[in-house]
Amino acid sequence: MKYLIVGLGNIGAEYVGTRHNIGFEVLDALAGASDISFTTVRYGDMAELRHRCRTLLLLKPSTYMNLSGKAVRYWMEAAKIPAENLLVISDDIAIPFGQLRMRQQGSAGGHNGLKNIAELLGTEAFARIRFGVGGDFPRGHQVDYVLGRWTEEERKELPDRLKVFGEAILSFATVGCQMTMNRFNKK
Repeated sequence: MKYLIVGLGNIGAEYVGTRHNIGFEVLDALAGASDISFTTVRYGDMAELRHRCRTLLLLKPSTYMNLSGKAVRYWMEAAKIPAENLLVISDDIAIPFGQLRMRQQGSAGGHNGLKNIAELLGTEAFARIRFGVGGDFPRGHQVDYVLGRWTEEERKELPDRLKVFGEAILSFATVGCQMTMNRFNKK
């Protein structure tokens, strides 16, 4: 079975280490722990991870966050991956730092990357994991906050959180969304 695991973020050195690029960081950590590396492909960087007789295509789109749907749609079609085997990782300001919230489907919740994916796929029926980045910013400064860098305290906690998110991704591919939600939404 094949799965498409998409980490959302923006390309470019100026975005490295920002809250909005947590999807990229989650996939980088999983690839590093699995001793695999990314190569540049059409619409992004991809690594192939084999886990328990499953193939996970880890994709970091190069289309910028708000146009992520183009890369997702292309790779779902090219690799013949059904919507139920798609998992998207994004940031969420409505969730406290480091918390994981997984859903089988749902609205974009104001996240432009998720919105674009739903628009281009024609459905919101795809799994997503949201990484809580917190919402400690003054009114009207949301963009500055998500494009800002982690605090020193958050940076220290990040490796442990990234490991948990990697475990959730592997669980999704192994036992499915519902069981993964039951296990990891509490973490």
